[in-house]
Amino acid sequence: MVGVAALAALLACRQEPASRDGARARVRIAAASDLNAALGDLIIGFTASRSIDVSASYGSSGTFYAQLVNRAPFDMFLSADVAYPRQLAAQGLTVPGTEFTYAGGRLVVWTPASSTLDVERGLQALTSDRVTHVAIANPDHAPYGRAAVAAMTRAGVYDRVRPKLVFGESVAQAMQFAASGAADAGIVALSLALAPGSRDKGRWFEIPAADHPAIEQGGVILKSAADVEAAKAMRAYIMSAPGQAILKQYGFLTPGQ
Repeated sequence: MVGVAALAALLACRQEPASRDGARARVRIAAASDLNAALGDLIIGFTASRSIDVSASYGSSGTFYAQLVNRAPFDMFLSADVAYPRQLAAQGLTVPGTEFTYAGGRLVVWTPASSTLDVERGLQALTSDRVTHVAIANPDHAPYGRAAVAAMTRAGVYDRVRPKLVFGESVAQAMQFAASGAADAGIVALSLALAPGSRDKGRWFEIPAADHPAIEQGGVILKSAADVEAAKAMRAYIMSAPGQAILKQYGFLTPGQ
């Protein structure tokens, strides 16, 4: 039989995090927009067996970084560029030791299924006279935008494609431009091409990882988190085998891959 002390210890280990006033624990996440579909599935998996409320806001990592420097009310930051969480940590705005790398991003040239563009030509296809607008995330604050510019430069097409570029506030908005026909093609995250709403609506060509800087995605827990233990539990789930399986399903690479 389990002794009283052992049983008490077991029950303590199984307790869900809760705020000090006894309210239901919560985690508010500022998330890179390439996580739009994947994080939804992660939240479903995490909350299925936990009494923790998790909500997410999506946008460009650079924009969120600027907001978090100014103490925006979030508990966790999931960035498309691990450098942003590290910079927040360097400024003393995070819970020490909670920075983590959760995935690697992948970049694709995407066109609607109805397009006649030969997407198998990759970035070279964007130089066609039939292509008048190419959507990318704004490289000033979006990691996928910077990767897109680097890939075009490496391929020797940037000068020819630059006049055609239209910038989305985030990579998700760049995807919207391409999907809606506002742009003929987009250089976007593979995770968005694989999302349920896009998977059957387009064609894509993956840009070789060697042709652009690695898109190393990282997160951190903010010092202002309402419930640090709840945020740590979410972080642990993201890094667990089930969490990583969900990210892989959406085309993300495992950390260090």
